[in-house]
Amino acid sequence: MKKIGFIDHSIDEWHATHYPAMIDRSKLGGEYRVAMAWDEGPVEGRKPLAVWSREQNICAARSLAELVESCDCLVVLSPDNPEHQERLADLALRSGKPVYIDKPFTACRQGAEACFAKARQYGSPLMSCSALRFAPALVRTLETEFRQGPPTFVSTRGPGRFSVYSIHQLEMLVSALGLGARRVMRQGGDQADVMQVGYDDERRGVITLVPASQFGIALGSAGQAVKVLDSLEGYYEGFIDELLRFFGTGHSLIAPLETLEIVSLVECGLRAHASPNVWFELPARNV
Repeated sequence: MKKIGFIDHSIDEWHATHYPAMIDRSKLGGEYRVAMAWDEGPVEGRKPLAVWSREQNICAARSLAELVESCDCLVVLSPDNPEHQERLADLALRSGKPVYIDKPFTACRQGAEACFAKARQYGSPLMSCSALRFAPALVRTLETEFRQGPPTFVSTRGPGRFSVYSIHQLEMLVSALGLGARRVMRQGGDQADVMQVGYDDERRGVITLVPASQFGIALGSAGQAVKVLDSLEGYYEGFIDELLRFFGTGHSLIAPLETLEIVSLVECGLRAHASPNVWFELPARNV
């Protein structure tokens, strides 16, 4: 059985607490277990590593180096504070072992490029994505309704603040529309935060953050009725299965350029939030 190690800024958070049981329930779960955890804590209001580890029946690593040395597969978690992820991932990316970095991947495109470059240098397979990409209804729709060609229009909806939760909608948008976003513009207001994504061809994308809403997506193309998916379920199960496949094969289904474009959209979107109704150009690709 291969050992998974969790690296976190503060381990007492939703993903670290729920992923172990999801991994156990996966059809590949019998081959993997979360064996060790380490964090930078303590953080006020959250359980320290020793308490969390005892409750989860997971070994608390004495150091980050011990965890990286002892585990076969590494998961870097800091979902509410993406500014820490690049630093937290440094030793893992030098290990030569498969590394999953939770979303948001990094706080900026430059940091994301540095992570991929380090992973290539040390031969460490690297994957990062939102679980929403693996929503069964979305995967099935793209494989059937759009088997002759990808959609040209995508509109997504979901909850949360842009800096943390936009990644989920942008992951769906890029997985459906593909690469090539050129510009973004923020519209809306406090009750409906809207961002348009512009391309140099006929493709168009829109994401909308609405408080307390469910994730949803609408997809369409010329001469075809818009397909609306109002409720997306089962995405965590699909994601965990794919995560464990990645750990086994060292191959991620998500192209690095897709992850880099998503990071660029978040980074540029944050700038657009300060100046609504103005188009902001995405930076040129370096890799």
